[in-house]
Amino acid sequence: MSRHHRWVLPLLASLLLSACSSNRGDLEAWVTEVKARKTTQIDPIPQMKQYEAYAYVSDARRDPFVNSPETQQRADGGEGSALRPDLNRNKEPLEGFPIDALRLVGMVVFGGKTYAMVKAPDSVIHRVSNGDHLGQNYGRINKVTEAEVSLTEIIPDGFGGFTERAASLAAAE
Repeated sequence: MSRHHRWVLPLLASLLLSACSSNRGDLEAWVTEVKARKTTQIDPIPQMKQYEAYAYVSDARRDPFVNSPETQQRADGGEGSALRPDLNRNKEPLEGFPIDALRLVGMVVFGGKTYAMVKAPDSVIHRVSNGDHLGQNYGRINKVTEAEVSLTEIIPDGFGGFTERAASLAAAE
């Protein structure tokens, strides 16, 4: 068996190599055609503009890399830091919804106290009055009338502190 392997293997190798070298005429014709094509001019690489440094002159403007006195005062615990939402109190049911999702559907006077009837997006109607909270920005109800519920929200001011904003919930028409 080993005698047959000695002459079969070289015979197969020579057959395979001879098959690879046959009829390369179409390949040679294509290479000749590509080489004969007219070359096109390639645009030169554009020149880079020289970098021009910009000198910032502050004049009377504040330095953008230094905190303003107002921001610094708040960061140090100044007067701007006094206003904060009470994060330790229990949340009321209507604080889980944005104000624009709530609807004022009516008003009730009971025992000399005025209550607003507010419908939440889950279709549950809640009874609220002065001092209650609603909305996602720590809104506290200031006044309840037939036409609207007035409240004050505590929102971030962008400088690490908070500010108050007036808001209202108008009666549905």
